[in-house]
Amino acid sequence: MRDSLEEQARRYATQAHAAAGQRRKYTDEPYIVHPAAVAELVRSVSNDEQMIAAAWLHDTVEDTPSTLQDIESHFGSRVAQLVDMLTDSAQPDAKNRAARKLAHFRHTAQASPEAQTIKLADIIDNTRAIVQFDPHFARIYLVEKQIQIQLLNEGDKQLWTQAEQIIQHGIGQLAQPPHSVPESWFVKQAAKYGGLS
Repeated sequence: MRDSLEEQARRYATQAHAAAGQRRKYTDEPYIVHPAAVAELVRSVSNDEQMIAAAWLHDTVEDTPSTLQDIESHFGSRVAQLVDMLTDSAQPDAKNRAARKLAHFRHTAQASPEAQTIKLADIIDNTRAIVQFDPHFARIYLVEKQIQIQLLNEGDKQLWTQAEQIIQHGIGQLAQPPHSVPESWFVKQAAKYGGLS
């Protein structure tokens, strides 16, 4: 008996990220803990096996030598399309981080509701402990995610609400001592994105 599509995706992603030597930035855990968490969040709102497979695979094309053609040949065109919608394409003309991120936000804003749901799960997992691990980077990251989720309004409402609450909680933490980042700082950062939301 063949393994389920999800099990095949889990195995493929585990091998691809391990072969690329990828670890989680702050915890040094094997990278696969992140796609696993994203897949669980997607499973909490959907039993669509192709969506869950794409959740496991969402970073493979961006972060490993895997290509969209590889994904399509192993998992079919719908999974490959979802992964493509979630992949941050190279922006050689982008002058700075804000320009790069804007291009990515526009890309995910055009994604299908299913891909937006996976992206929301990705944001939730990446945002959960960002203030604890890297409060300095969290200041910019949380502003970016606050802007990005405004463009992901076709994704699952439950995950959207969870993402918004985690982002707001993080910004609230940064406003408190020992960080004490003034609210005006966040407003100024958001303005760099040209009021995209």
